[in-house]
Amino acid sequence: MSVHLERHFEALAPSFVSRRDFLRTRAHWLAGLVNLGRHTLTGTLTTAGQQHHDWSADYRMLQRLPVDPLYAYLQQQTLARTDGPWVVAIDDSCTRKTGRRIPGCGWRRDPLSPPFHVNFTWGQRVLQFSAALPASDGSARLVPVDWTEAPLPRKPGRKATQAQLEAYAEARRQANLNRVAAQRIAHLRTVTQRPIHFVVDGRFTNRTLLRELPDATVMIGRIRKDTKLYAPCATQKAQGRPRRYGPVQPTPEQMRTDDSPWREVPARATDGVHRFKVKTAGPVMARIRGVPAAVRIVVIAPLGYRLRKGSRLLYRQPAYLLSTDAQMPLEQILQEYLWRWDIEVNFRDEKCLLGVSEAQVRHPKAVQRQPASAVAAYSLL
Repeated sequence: MSVHLERHFEALAPSFVSRRDFLRTRAHWLAGLVNLGRHTLTGTLTTAGQQHHDWSADYRMLQRLPVDPLYAYLQQQTLARTDGPWVVAIDDSCTRKTGRRIPGCGWRRDPLSPPFHVNFTWGQRVLQFSAALPASDGSARLVPVDWTEAPLPRKPGRKATQAQLEAYAEARRQANLNRVAAQRIAHLRTVTQRPIHFVVDGRFTNRTLLRELPDATVMIGRIRKDTKLYAPCATQKAQGRPRRYGPVQPTPEQMRTDDSPWREVPARATDGVHRFKVKTAGPVMARIRGVPAAVRIVVIAPLGYRLRKGSRLLYRQPAYLLSTDAQMPLEQILQEYLWRWDIEVNFRDEKCLLGVSEAQVRHPKAVQRQPASAVAAYSLL
């Protein structure tokens, strides 16, 4: 085993209730990283050579895993390895489960279903935050620094009282994924005094998050191509309610199709440095209720590619970005958004290689802490 990985493990030993719990967890981490089969508890113990011992202590240990200290350590380690703004990507996912009585599970929309037929899958809804570790060549590796289960409350039966239905409606509002993300953003804001740049997709670019952003925090996310934009209001009426919006500006799609010149900006993507054609506008006001601050809009032209040498040129879809910091350099906005793709690689590794959430546990604390601990081991690696 790598001496560096062992050093990280030993640094986390004081967070456990006992040395025995730490050694068991350490064995689970190592077995989970090298296990080639299903990552159930049986498979983990078999990989660790413990299949002929009593398993009850391992099941109880999963209920006592110190998840918060693990991720606090990861957050400090990523901060120590970076300079400038702390770039953190946000995304949600569904980890599939098989048991119908596992707490927090439910029917979720399957993202792999075809666009003309929505399928559903049984699993847990989770929210992950991954911090960027930039390299000297402009690329970055994203490391998970926060993992939160975001279950929905169970719907009352047909005989539920009015009070129970109202309590369910309020619980469902509080369990909204954007509200959960806002709470975790507020938590990460307390970790450091440095500026934080959160990079998100269109799922999180909404008023729930934008109007609750803490100070010294920037959000870069995708928006709709028909988002209504306005110039900042320069003059106010003598009477009546103060104006928030000035003259109407072109929508992002209108910006892309007009005759204004494109600007080429170099940025590092997966396979090298590419020159992206972009247009920008800002500061402008986006018609998102509850977001009074001016923002910057970036329109990225679709990249061309060929399926094989000599074939005709094909194009991907354009992208429309919003940055809550209207003065941020265009090159920085583009590069940090391109880094976000690695959080999708994180999910691929966690689900396909490490089998996160495959452990068949039933206790509510173990259901939440076991996959979070497995993701923390992946981050340490």
